[in-house]
Amino acid sequence: MNKAIIIKDLSHFFGEVEVLSHLHLSVDKGEILGLLGPSGAGKTTLIHILTGQLKSTKGNCSILGKSPLNMTGEDYKQIGIMMDNLGLYERMSCYDNLKFYQMLDGKRKENIETVLKKVGLWEARKTQITHLSKGMKNRLAFARAILRQPKILFLDEPTSGLDPTTVTVIHQMILEEKHRGTTIFLTTHNMHEAEKLCDKIALLNNGKIVEYGNPNDICRRYNHKKKIHIHLKNGQNVMLEHSRESSEQIKTYFFNNEVETIHSTEPNLENIFMELTGRKFDI
Repeated sequence: MNKAIIIKDLSHFFGEVEVLSHLHLSVDKGEILGLLGPSGAGKTTLIHILTGQLKSTKGNCSILGKSPLNMTGEDYKQIGIMMDNLGLYERMSCYDNLKFYQMLDGKRKENIETVLKKVGLWEARKTQITHLSKGMKNRLAFARAILRQPKILFLDEPTSGLDPTTVTVIHQMILEEKHRGTTIFLTTHNMHEAEKLCDKIALLNNGKIVEYGNPNDICRRYNHKKKIHIHLKNGQNVMLEHSRESSEQIKTYFFNNEVETIHSTEPNLENIFMELTGRKFDI
């Protein structure tokens, strides 16, 4: 079986409010799936269900072939979780936080040094969490999630509110985990992040998946304009049809060394989300 996560006709209500509606979704082993949607779309609720923290109202799901509600402690050792609330002990040091979580897994502390160095926190290993910046806390939370070398990694908006440098570091670490063979379930409202990291994405709006697929394929699918935009060195902007007839004109521009930039007009994921839902991607 090549599926790490399977979701079938899953719905969830809080009282009379339906927050997830008839979701069907699967994630291949070793794949990064991005669940995209604005705050309140139901992304975190779905992670809570998949990790056994919440029971769905209807439907079912499985993680590595098992229902989350039937998983044992040993099964959960194959899962790493990084949630927005971090789950770190503020009065303990970076090192002692990881040591504590590793002890809960019944393992010794041999790889704590390796993981702290990997996330750039070895020099801060004796620092209490309360004295860390938000970016350092996020890196430590990521370190805790990968400490057990999980088969599946759940990341709930791991770069929210971080500076660009820290975002880049976390992106690199996510891709390293993918290269190790880890399946990654990533929630985000950052469309650029999803385009950069994810093999597949699912756009979630009002609890429903409104689009699914490879990010580049989706952008090409919604390329209604089918234009080629050329910016010439003399400052002129030229818009040509995406057709055979335009090829001679484009060839002439390049032959005369006139082209500064050239782009096709396929939309980005945020434009597509707005087209599908009629709403801006407010965060």
